[in-house]
Amino acid sequence: MQPQDLFARRSIRKYTSEPITQAQLQIALEAAMAAPSAMHCDPWRFLVLTDPKDLNALADCLPYGQMLRHAQAGFIVCGDLTAAHRGELSYLLQDVSAAIENLLLALHALGLGAVWLGIHPNEDRIQHVAEHFGLPKQILPIAAVAVGHPAEHPEPRTRYDAKKVKWGRWSN
Repeated sequence: MQPQDLFARRSIRKYTSEPITQAQLQIALEAAMAAPSAMHCDPWRFLVLTDPKDLNALADCLPYGQMLRHAQAGFIVCGDLTAAHRGELSYLLQDVSAAIENLLLALHALGLGAVWLGIHPNEDRIQHVAEHFGLPKQILPIAAVAVGHPAEHPEPRTRYDAKKVKWGRWSN
């Protein structure tokens, strides 16, 4: 993959009915777990959903996650507070976010489409997801990812903005 290939990774919210293989999901999970982690604590945890009933239930938990009803798979990406560096939420959020980005990039490299759906810090969403999917108390749902074969193909783009970059020092 070339750096410019990253510009083609876009949030995909429309999917075909083509199935996703277990091997594709496994590769995506391995890539997610190759993310950096503070002190190699690896606090990420993944709940993989492929049953349409589960995907619909997750869509019920997430007001902006209705595309899950048409996805072929989904992930609930969580963090284990007892595994996070020093048990700190800040480290957990950084580590899990890095894993989510690796997951999205791997799915894109596999020719799949995906979209990141926030759960944390919305307490209602956290509680609904945790209760419905039986998450243990120390497992905090951070985000969901809907996955499918893309039925839309947005143009590659960069969001680079030179006004948001300082070189050497913050002050001019």
